[in-house]
Amino acid sequence: MVEQRTILLAVSGASGMPYAVRLAEVLGGRADVALHVIVSDAARRVLELEQPGGAAAIEAAAHALHAENDFSAPPASGSWPHHGMIVCPCSMKTLAAIATGLGSNLIHRAADVSLKERRTLVLMTRETPLSLIHIENMAAATRAGAVIMPACPGFYAGEPSLRGLVDFMVARALDRLGLAQDLLRPWNGGQPAQQDT
Repeated sequence: MVEQRTILLAVSGASGMPYAVRLAEVLGGRADVALHVIVSDAARRVLELEQPGGAAAIEAAAHALHAENDFSAPPASGSWPHHGMIVCPCSMKTLAAIATGLGSNLIHRAADVSLKERRTLVLMTRETPLSLIHIENMAAATRAGAVIMPACPGFYAGEPSLRGLVDFMVARALDRLGLAQDLLRPWNGGQPAQQDT
């Protein structure tokens, strides 16, 4: 029997929804992951623009869904054990709330709980250019224990398609969550990848 790791995916209202949809698809399809999901109202609006049907795809991948304003949901409490939380994409509003401890919705509260319980928290931020306010909020969240992972895919993985670039970031997120992945080969110094035999 496979031991499951509980992962919390929170989707906030920033651009970058292909990352969220693919991450939900990959996490939800793993036998070793129990995927909990929070999708904000703002995220639903952005999903309609960037990934029609994306909200339904994310929710279909989840083992459990939690409403943005349900403060009685398990992720609101430090007594609910999980193995990592990722906010993907993470809007600057959500970053600011997390950096300042402003728990005005379940995403903010769950992130605050993750930090206080010293659990993995990954923030896949999506904004450019950055103001000093954004940078200082990133620094504050980092000092509190979060991992800032801007949605900046590399181009060295050998697949410059949109799907390849999305998978690059999803692979990096899985790495930070401590989950094995085969979407991205490790960097090999620019040498051609070895063929599997």
